Amino acid sequence: MALRLKIIMNPSSGRETARVNIEDMLAYLVSFSALERADIYYTTKRFDAVKYAASTDPSEYDYLIAVGGDGTVNEVVTGLMEGKVDIPLAIYTSGTVNDFATINELPSRPSDFARMLISPDLVKVDCGKVNGKYFLNVLAGGLMTDVAYKVPSDLKTAFGPAAYWISAMKDLPAMNDTVSLKIIAGDEVYEEDAIMFLISNSKSVGGFRKLMTMADLSDGLLDVLVVKKMEPGEIVPLLGKLMIGDHINSSNVLYLQTKELELHSDGDTPVVLDIDGEEGPHLPAKVRCIHEAITLVIPGKEESL
Repeated sequence: MALRLKIIMNPSSGRETARVNIEDMLAYLVSFSALERADIYYTTKRFDAVKYAASTDPSEYDYLIAVGGDGTVNEVVTGLMEGKVDIPLAIYTSGTVNDFATINELPSRPSDFARMLISPDLVKVDCGKVNGKYFLNVLAGGLMTDVAYKVPSDLKTAFGPAAYWISAMKDLPAMNDTVSLKIIAGDEVYEEDAIMFLISNSKSVGGFRKLMTMADLSDGLLDVLVVKKMEPGEIVPLLGKLMIGDHINSSNVLYLQTKELELHSDGDTPVVLDIDGEEGPHLPAKVRCIHEAITLVIPGKEESL
């Protein structure tokens, strides 16, 4: 079957290699007579991808392909949800950090991505919603969680993932600044002085592949991780546990799963949320999981080509 593709691309993503990778991928499909049509929409400003995704006609295309980092993918997902568009989504990993693509082992080589489109598996995955906005991977607040959207685009292009660490180092002196956080999840209420908090749909967050150890993309639950205020000497041991996924029972960590929750802060300073690497709303917030909201394209059992 020859494929009909709608491609939404951030051309500056992945050190500006996205365009070349997509051209190579399309050439591969053509070489196997597997491409009927490919319409490419380039983003030039924020929310372009939302508009392009929301206007997609599922009868005209087999797949919608998001090409870019976590922010671009978030906008495409937002467009699909707001526009009530039901079409399989393929994610091409070309951004600086791609947690969702990494944990799902989505291919980054053009030929591998093309083979996935020819012989895919389709899975239903959950989507989070907070104060009217959507997230596929992570909602975050507190220390260092604003790094993704504060790092200039040209710095990301020049230095890749190192740009995030360079910017994150500036936050370390503020380790004692905490969020007075109140979480209401069902009948349970948690109150903590938090260094940071994360709400995720997948195991990998910020490059830590086992951060949300119990997360499942299709279980209808959001995983919540709160890093509590701690003494300086406790930070390095906890980082070691976070790296290997051995932190869930630490006294410095609160971990829970829930379908929905409320977040409140009693502090004087507004707490800004990060949504898939982009600046989001302030607390308070209502968060819920939308079960099996997105149809995701993943590598399937490959047919001989």
